[in-house]
Formats: sequence, structure tokens, C-alpha cells
Amino acid sequence: MPGFAQWNPHEVYLLNGETKPIVIASQFQIVTERWNRVVAVPYIVYMPEQNQVLMLVSCDYPHQAMVLSSDDRGETWSRPAFIHTGADGKGDTGMGVGLTYLGDGKALVTAGRRWFSGDYGKTWSDLGATPSMPDGSTWNVWDPMFVDRAGATHRIVRILETGYSMDAARWESNGGPGYSKGYLRASDDEGKTWADVRRIPEWDGASEITIIRAANGDLVAACRTDKPASIKETLDHYEGLAVSISHDGGKTWSPLNRLYAWGRHHPSLVLIPDGPLVMTYVVRKGYTDSAEGYPRFGVEAIVSRDNGQTWDLDHRYVLHWWTGNRTGANGWWASSQATSTVVLPDGALLTAFGTGYRSQPDEQNMPAPRDVGLVMWRLSDKAPAAAGAVTNAPLDSDAREIFDPTALVGS
Repeated sequence: MPGFAQWNPHEVYLLNGETKPIVIASQFQIVTERWNRVVAVPYIVYMPEQNQVLMLVSCDYPHQAMVLSSDDRGETWSRPAFIHTGADGKGDTGMGVGLTYLGDGKALVTAGRRWFSGDYGKTWSDLGATPSMPDGSTWNVWDPMFVDRAGATHRIVRILETGYSMDAARWESNGGPGYSKGYLRASDDEGKTWADVRRIPEWDGASEITIIRAANGDLVAACRTDKPASIKETLDHYEGLAVSISHDGGKTWSPLNRLYAWGRHHPSLVLIPDGPLVMTYVVRKGYTDSAEGYPRFGVEAIVSRDNGQTWDLDHRYVLHWWTGNRTGANGWWASSQATSTVVLPDGALLTAFGTGYRSQPDEQNMPAPRDVGLVMWRLSDKAPAAAGAVTNAPLDSDAREIFDPTALVGS
């Protein structure tokens, strides 16, 4: 199973206004293609002490958290191992989310419960149940925690974790936005104990929220947003993407700056050293269907050069796209789910994402197999043409939301 995946030549496209896209020579692989099992929702971290990439995935049905690692920038991977193994030799965790690296070999994962590794992901110990909301309801988490460090010492000052609640009845009633509410809590002992939960009013209508510190010291949160009231479907692929910023270390936050009303979410944020912020995300709606009616899906990236205040939607990067293999109610099976991006020491970007591009119904009529893809890429050093048609277009307009990826072929 390990060692079969390998890098293949790949082209990443930088959209360039009315002119031809800029083509960036890159590398691509489906890590799990020969596993022939369900492998979903990847998260990656870079561990500089070992020059190693650690990946968290969720395998099979019901999902169980597993980890694997690469010592060669994703060229080859270790055999996947359950985070926890029960008496029957099988995983006993649930879906793994929010892989967070603390440094010095220490990592945290939420998978049904909290899990801690002090040896670069080789072994894991149980930290106990995930703290619940103040009313006792489930604390929903998806994204990595934000590890806040002190200046030059890099000592961990605190960890911030975002969470969200969901009003399922409102969501199922097609009631429009407002069914999700975003929350924040902090730990000053590396995740062992947590302060009281804070509801962030500006995050009403937001769910999965990932935080990074920008070069100017601001905290920038990329948020998945509730679907617009105009969309009378409950499929969560219609949810959107927004940004909220804190100038005071997380005490207060700006209103949501909505980038896409629907179809794009699952963001991951990285800061290029001495450079811009980069956000990767999935495209689940918004790409045109094929002539046969099959939906298309993809992974994109956008850049902010002003600490998250604005994002260049005209010059976005198309990292990878593909066409689904079925129509109708199960057309979503081929979709993308999750992005996770790290910056490697040489400045290369490594982006992991989930895809169901070859899914077929299993014995329980669930999509299988599912896979994890990787793209190794870089920001372009070429100056793109001036453009603003997408960035300046109204939210929820075709100019903002709709794109035909086949226009990239042969460009």
C-alpha cells in the first residue's frame, strides 16, 4: 500500500483577467489510489524538527482517524496507523479533524475525543472527552487550532480553538442563513484545560472557522458560511466563504467579508514568509457541468497582500479540477472535501484535499472508494494583468460564482 503513489507533472493555472492564464509547472498525486478504501478529510502539518509531513485522514465507514507521514516532501508515505486501536485491533475514534502541530513533536487531534502525541504522531494518548457547549450541546469542530506564540522565543502563549453550533431544524426547513453560530475558546496549557466558550456575534451564520496571524499582527479567520436564503436546498455544498479579522488579539472581530455566497468553502490559511496570505478552498458548486450533465469540482487558492483585508478573486489559482461520474441526487459523491496547506522550507506549497472522483456505491449505498490528492505548487513570480471583473462583481452574481474550468485546457 505505501510507496505506490508518486509525483506526476501537473499544471496549476493562475487566472489572468481577459488574457490567457499563467501556467505554473507543478506536481500532483493521488496518495491513496491503490488503497482501494474510503479515505477522507485530510489534514497535514509540517514538523521542521524531523523535516517531516504528518497527515491525518479518516478511513472507512464509520470514519476512523488514522495518520501517516512522509520524510521526502510527500513523495512517499508510511503505512497508515490508527490513532487509537481497540481490543479488536481496529480503530475506535471516529472521524479525525483539526490536526494541530505544537512543535517539539507534540500534536493534537479531535477524533470523537481529544488525542495527544508527543512523538511526532507515532503514538497517541487520550486526553478525554471534547468539552461541550455551555448548554451541554455538541461542540462541533473542524479546523486546526491556532497556536499563538511569543515573539522570538516562539513559546506557546495560548491555543485558540473555534467551534460552531448548528440549528438542524432551521437548516432542514430551508430557512436560509442563520442556522450556524461560531464560537471561540482558549487554552493556556497546550489543550489540557479550556477557558469558557465565547460566542462571537459577528460569526453568526458561520461554521468551520480557521485562524492565522497575519504579518501585521492581526488575526484573520476564514469562515464557511450558511447558504443564502435564495437557495432552497439543504445540500451543504451550497454554503459559502467569508473572512473576519481581529485587530486586538481575538477580543473583537469584524463583520463577515463575504467572498463567495455559495459553492466554495473548507478553507485553509498559510502565511508566506515575508509574503502574502494564501487561502486554499474547495469548489463544490460553481463550475459548469459537462455536456453530459456531470458536475465538476475543484480546489482553488486566492491571495491577500493586505493582511486579509481584501482578496484577489480575479487572479485565483486553479490547483486541480475534475468531472464527476454520476448525476442526480448522488452527483455530489465525486466532490472535493477539505483542503489543508503547508509551506515547506523552500517556499513550496503542499496542498492536500479529499476527492470522490472514482466513487461508486458500496454495499450500504455509500460512496467508495474516496481518495486524498496532493498538489505541490508555488505562487507565480509573473505579474498578472490588471483585472477586477470578479473581485468587483456583486456577491452571488454569475461573474463572481460561475466558472468553466474547461477554458483552461490548452491555454
